[in-house]
Amino acid sequence: MHNSSVLKITDVNSLSEDQLKKLVEGCIKNHRKSQEAIYQMLFGKMAAVCRRYTNNEDRAKDILQDGFIKVFKSMEKFNFEGSFEGWVRRIVVNTAIDYVRKSKTDFLLANEGKDVEDYHESLYEEEEADEPVEMTLEVGDVRNGMEKLSTAYRTVFNLYVFENYSHQEIADALNVSVGTSKSNLAKARANLKKILTKELEKRNGTEV
Repeated sequence: MHNSSVLKITDVNSLSEDQLKKLVEGCIKNHRKSQEAIYQMLFGKMAAVCRRYTNNEDRAKDILQDGFIKVFKSMEKFNFEGSFEGWVRRIVVNTAIDYVRKSKTDFLLANEGKDVEDYHESLYEEEEADEPVEMTLEVGDVRNGMEKLSTAYRTVFNLYVFENYSHQEIADALNVSVGTSKSNLAKARANLKKILTKELEKRNGTEV
């Protein structure tokens, strides 16, 4: 019963240091209520991360489940330095990367993360656009557009934009070259821009 006040907290970032320590210690001891509390507080955010790496809902659920299993098995390694949510997110992202590698994705060959909500304003960053597209799209439009990218483009895009990976880190994670990472990012940006521009034109009644 002493954990009841903790279980009512819906955001892990609202936990005090002592509350977080009690939950982590409970998870290490395989206390089901502690595990359920962590799972419930982070389920929504981590599910959203998983869906960014696949447009298959069943696969996203598999990534999420495997990710949380790894989180609970690794709980002793959390040293309370930095964000607990960020630590969990890294494990979930690494799990998603494992799934991408196992799927034998074809990449375009060449020689604490952001959230979707923070991204659509800087969609065309690092691009030289003569006529910038006026961004009147919703967050959901960006998500839907990302789902239409190939697995290869979507994975590199996610790692570079949302997880702040460098091209070298992406290359190491996916077993590709730095040039391949850069090529896939450029193609992902271009394709996403086309998808969102078409959506804007359709919405504004200017689609050709």
